[in-house]
Amino acid sequence: MHQTSLFDNDPQQPVDDAEGGVRYLPGVFERDWCERLFAVLWEQAAWNSQQRMMYERLVEVPRRVATYRLDRDALPPMLAQTAERVRDTLGAPFNSVGLNLYRDGRDSVAPHNDKLHDLIPGQPIAVLSLGATRRMTLRAKRAPHRVWHMDLQAGSLVTMSHASQYHYDHGIPKQPGVLEPRISLAFRVRPPPA
Repeated sequence: MHQTSLFDNDPQQPVDDAEGGVRYLPGVFERDWCERLFAVLWEQAAWNSQQRMMYERLVEVPRRVATYRLDRDALPPMLAQTAERVRDTLGAPFNSVGLNLYRDGRDSVAPHNDKLHDLIPGQPIAVLSLGATRRMTLRAKRAPHRVWHMDLQAGSLVTMSHASQYHYDHGIPKQPGVLEPRISLAFRVRPPPA
């Protein structure tokens, strides 16, 4: 396996494909906006815990989550404005957002790709980071299994093309030295509800 820092290559686009690949866009949202949005979501998002079967036992998912349909749900303050800014920045019709609360460096998400059966083909996924800087890993599914590490700062966006989900996994590994919380907002384009 070949490991590299994101910044050993193009700091803006470690992976390219016909739909835009994977891009890191630092400083899209200003610090004050990020701090206010973080406080609102910390207090007012509909956070819940989840459990999953792993290795034949039920385990707690190591983070808190909340999900909103932007086109139908009652949203916490600032979330609709944030979604509109992300739409305008990327030119994508995002209508769904999944929130993840990483309480500290012990919370994580294992390497995975987004489930594409309930996403509109050709539309990107965008992840806005708030709070503590956390490392995202991006790993190629095929040899030579290259791995990139991206330190996601508050106010940054990572965009991932629909096509990239076939070829790369992404995750947020545990970082025991991180003591502060992080909230991520993953914007997606889903089909209209049935």
